[in-house]
Amino acid sequence: MKSIEVTITKADKPKVEAVTGFAAGTKVMTLDGEMPVEFLSEGDRVITRDSGMAVLKAVRSRKIACSVVHIAGGSLGHNRPDSDIALPSGQEVLIRDWRAEALFGKKTALVTADRLVDGEYVRDMGKGVMTVYELVFDTDHIIYAGGLEMAAKGDRSLATAC
Repeated sequence: MKSIEVTITKADKPKVEAVTGFAAGTKVMTLDGEMPVEFLSEGDRVITRDSGMAVLKAVRSRKIACSVVHIAGGSLGHNRPDSDIALPSGQEVLIRDWRAEALFGKKTALVTADRLVDGEYVRDMGKGVMTVYELVFDTDHIIYAGGLEMAAKGDRSLATAC
């Protein structure tokens, strides 16, 4: 009997950036107060955690099919988020409470929404179609949206995979 040698190698997967952005109706804190994301436009001044204020360079929107995470109002702390919110699973959320310490061993952590899924208050809703608004700045920022602190990336193209 002949022996056959087989070498199995892990195929390199192309790196695909997860979809980020905000669903229509998500209120973003601006210098003019809270505004629904779909009402924002180039030149609007958005309040940020990291620099106080940043000027929007662009707002991009696309209707896409992506993995959706539902976060129940108040489930990430007192009034965090301030009401139920749906996010693309790749949207980064800043957590800075016991969850950051328990899950990541840090006082604060910037994590994708899908990493917060607990099956009860933060749920994976599977694939869904949503209109996603991406806020584009000159550099990365943490903004206040929907009662949460979330990442808004610098000038990059809206990713199409999720």
